[in-house]
Amino acid sequence: MNVVHDAIPIGEALAPRNEKVAPADCPELPYIGLDDIEAHSMRLLGSKPAASMKSSAKRFYPGDVLYARLRPYLNKVWPSDRNGICSSEFIVMPGNQFVDHSFLALRLNAMDFVSFANSLNAGDRPRVDFGQISAFCLPPFSLSRQRRIVAKVEELFSELDKGVESLKAARAKLDVYRQAVLKHAFEGKLTAQWREENKSRLETPEQLLARIRQERVARYEQQVMEWADAVKAWRDSSKSGGKPSKPQKPKDPLPISASPVHNPFWTHLFLNELAAESVLGKMLDKEKNTGTPRHYLGNINLRWGKFDLDNLKTMKVKDSEIDRYCLAEGDLVICEGGEPGRCAVWEGQEPAILIQKALHRVRFTQSYSPYFAFYFMVYAAQAGLLSPNLTGSTIKHLTGKGLGNVLFPLCAFEEQEQIVRHLDSTFALCDRLDCQVSNELLKAEGLRQAILKKAFSGQLVPQDPDDEPAAVLLERVKAEKAARSQGNTRARRRRTAATA
Repeated sequence: MNVVHDAIPIGEALAPRNEKVAPADCPELPYIGLDDIEAHSMRLLGSKPAASMKSSAKRFYPGDVLYARLRPYLNKVWPSDRNGICSSEFIVMPGNQFVDHSFLALRLNAMDFVSFANSLNAGDRPRVDFGQISAFCLPPFSLSRQRRIVAKVEELFSELDKGVESLKAARAKLDVYRQAVLKHAFEGKLTAQWREENKSRLETPEQLLARIRQERVARYEQQVMEWADAVKAWRDSSKSGGKPSKPQKPKDPLPISASPVHNPFWTHLFLNELAAESVLGKMLDKEKNTGTPRHYLGNINLRWGKFDLDNLKTMKVKDSEIDRYCLAEGDLVICEGGEPGRCAVWEGQEPAILIQKALHRVRFTQSYSPYFAFYFMVYAAQAGLLSPNLTGSTIKHLTGKGLGNVLFPLCAFEEQEQIVRHLDSTFALCDRLDCQVSNELLKAEGLRQAILKKAFSGQLVPQDPDDEPAAVLLERVKAEKAARSQGNTRARRRRTAATA
C-alpha cells in the first residue's frame, strides 16, 4: 500500500457505480469489453454495439473510470468520455467533488498501484474487487490541483508518445528492410554483381543438378550398406525387435521449367529432390514407446533461428531408432504445426538429442548450405510461399508431403555462402538496432512512471494558495462518507420493511 501523509483511501473518496443493465434495453449504446482497452496505455481500442451482446452489463457515463478487475497485472484502465455499457469484469468508479476521473485513472495506471492490486490474489485468473483496492490511498490534493496535474502529465505524455511513435516507426522500417533484403536475396538480385564478376567459375544449373544427384546417390548407397549391417545384426540377435527398414532410393532431381528466378545460374528444386533426407520426428506415446529415455525437442523448443534447451523432456527411444530421429550438426529443424515453417539450424548444442513428431529434420548434401535453406524458409514464410503446401482449415500443418513440395532455390555453393554472409551481417545489424529501440522503449516507460511518481508525490505541480487545504478536504471526505453510509443504512431499512 502507498504511504502518503494525510492520504485518502479510495474507499472513502468514492463509491463504485453498480448500475446493472440488459444490453437489449439500450441497443444504441457502445459496449466495451476487456479486450477493447489496451494494457498499460489507458487507450480505448474500440467497442461493440450493445445490441450484439446478451449477458448483463454495467452502465457507465462520461467522467467514470473503468478498471479491469480480472488479471490486474494487465493494467487496463480507461477514463470514460461517453455514455455506454461495459463488461461486469470492470469496476466502474465515478469521479466526484473530491476526485477528478482523469486523475484517478492516472493513479490506477501507476505501477505501484498495479503491484498492489496484483499482490492481492493468486491463481491463473486473479480478480480483485473494490473492497480490496479501497484501502489504496490517493494524495489529498484539491480538485483544481488534480486537474492541473492531469494537464501537466498529458502535456509530458504527449511529448513522450511522439518519441515512442518514432521508435515504433523505426522498428517497423527495420522489419520492412529485413523483408526487402530477403526478397532481393532469393530473387538473385543481391548477388547479381558478384555473380557477374565470378561467372567464369560458377557451375551451371545442369552441373549443380548432376552434383546433387551424385551426392544423394552416394549417401543412399552408404545407407544401404548400413542397413545391410543392421539387418545382419537383427538376424544374429534372433530377430528381436523390429526389422530395420530399408532406405528409400532418392528421386532424380529435375529442373523446374518455370523457375521463379530468371538467370542462367539459378534453378529451383522441390525439397524432396534436393535434400539428402527429410524425416518427421518420433510419435510421443508413453504407453507404446520403449527403450532408453532420451532428451527430445518439441515445437516449444524451436524459435526462429535458435533453440530453447531449458527444461528438456525425455521419451523412450529404441537404439534402432536413434539414427532416424537424432540430430546432427547442420540439420535444419522445421516446425510441422504451431507456426508451420518456423526453423533453425542445429549446431550440436546438446549431444544425442532427438526430435518429436511436431518437428521435421532436413539433412542436406555438402552442396547445399543449411543456413541458405534457413534464410529461404524465413523469406518463404513471410512471403506466403508456404501457404499452398499447408493443410488444415483453422490449425495449419506443414506435413512431410507438403514440405517436400516446397520449391527451394538452387545456385552455386559459393553464391549460397555469399548470400548467407550478407544476410548474417545485415540481420545482426538489424538485431542490434532493434535491441537499441527496445531499450529506448523501456526507458520511455520508465520515464512515464517517473512522471506519475513525481505527480502523486506533489513535485510535478506546486500548491496554489487558492487550493483547498488538505485538512479541510479530509474533513469533507469523512463527512461525505458518513452521509453516504447513513443513506445506505436507511435504504436497507426501507427494503427490509417493504419485504416484512
